[in-house]
Amino acid sequence: MAEQKKILRALAGETQKSPPIWMMRQAGRYLPEYRATRAQAGDFLSLCYNSELAAEVTLQPIRRYGFDAAILFADILLLPQALGADLWFVTGEGPRLSTITQQRQFDALKSIDDIHETLSPVYETVKILSRELPKETTLIGFAGAPWTVATYMIAGRGTPDQGPAHALKDENRALFEQLIDLLTASTIEYLSSQINAGAEVVKIFDSWAGSLKGEDFDRYALEPAKRITRAINERHPGVPVIGFPREAGDKYIGFAKATGVDCVAVDNSVSADWVAKHVQPDGCVQGNLKSSHMVTGGQALIDETRQIVEALNKGPHIFNLGHGITPDADPENVQLMIDTVRSFDT
Repeated sequence: MAEQKKILRALAGETQKSPPIWMMRQAGRYLPEYRATRAQAGDFLSLCYNSELAAEVTLQPIRRYGFDAAILFADILLLPQALGADLWFVTGEGPRLSTITQQRQFDALKSIDDIHETLSPVYETVKILSRELPKETTLIGFAGAPWTVATYMIAGRGTPDQGPAHALKDENRALFEQLIDLLTASTIEYLSSQINAGAEVVKIFDSWAGSLKGEDFDRYALEPAKRITRAINERHPGVPVIGFPREAGDKYIGFAKATGVDCVAVDNSVSADWVAKHVQPDGCVQGNLKSSHMVTGGQALIDETRQIVEALNKGPHIFNLGHGITPDADPENVQLMIDTVRSFDT
C-alpha cells in the first residue's frame, strides 16, 4: 500500500496530475473540534503530552478533509524541554523558555540519552496514529531545525529578528556551536525514534532560516540539515526527509543537492514559477499558497491555487501553504482549496 500513497510517490520523484495535499498546522485552532479537544486537555502542553488527545487532534483534519498526509501534533519546543529547559506558554503571547546564554546554563542541560523519557508520549502518539490513520494517508513526523530551536533557547521566546541568537553567535561562537551541535545530535535521535514508532516521512522546520545570511546560512541551516538527513538515511533507508528553510530566498537553490533532503518546502515569498525554474529541477518541492487565502477565500484563492498547481505540474510537487494556517481561517476555504487542487484529476 505504501507505494500507492500519493505523498510517498511525490517524494520518490513521481509527477502527478493532481498533486498530493496537506497543510501545515492543519490540526489547529481554526477547527471547532480542535478547540473542544484542547479545552478537554486543559492547556497546550498538556495536549501535546496526552497521547490519546494528541492523536485525536491529528486525526480531526483527516476525517474532515481527507488530506493525503497527517502530521504529528506536537511542538518544536518539546525537544529543548526534554533537554532540561523550562518551557511554558503565555496565553495570547506564545512560548517562554529558560535561556541558554552562558556556559553554565548549557552545561546544566541533560544528555541526549535522557530525552526519550520526556518525549515518550510523543512516540506513543505516533504509534496510535500509525494504527488509526486511513491506509492511504501518510504519517509525517517532524522536528524544529537546530538554528530555529536555538533562537528560542537563547532568547527565551520568539523574536522578530532572532537578534539574541545572532548576538550569541557573534560574541561567543564556541558556546553557540556547542548548542547547535547538541540540537543537531538530539534531533537525529528524536526523529529516529518517531520513525521507529511509525512515522513514514520526517520534516525539518527551519522557520527562521531566512535570517541567516551567506556563510552563516551554510554553517547553521544547511550543514545541520545535511547531518540530520544523512543520519536518517543511514538508520532508516527509504524514509524521506522534507526540509523547510523558510524565507531562504536564493538559498533554496541547490538546498536539496547540498543536504540530501528528498523535498524542499518553500514559503510564499518566492513565486511558484521561480520555484519551478530554480528548485524543482533538483526534485520534489512542497508549497506554497499564501495562508491568508484561508481567511479571505473566494476567487482569488481558486486562481492562485490553480496557478501554483499549473506552475509546478512538470515535476514532483506536494501542495501546501507557504506557512501554517492561522487561527482565523475559515474551514470552508480549506475545503475550497482542496477541491480546486483535486479538480486537476478530473
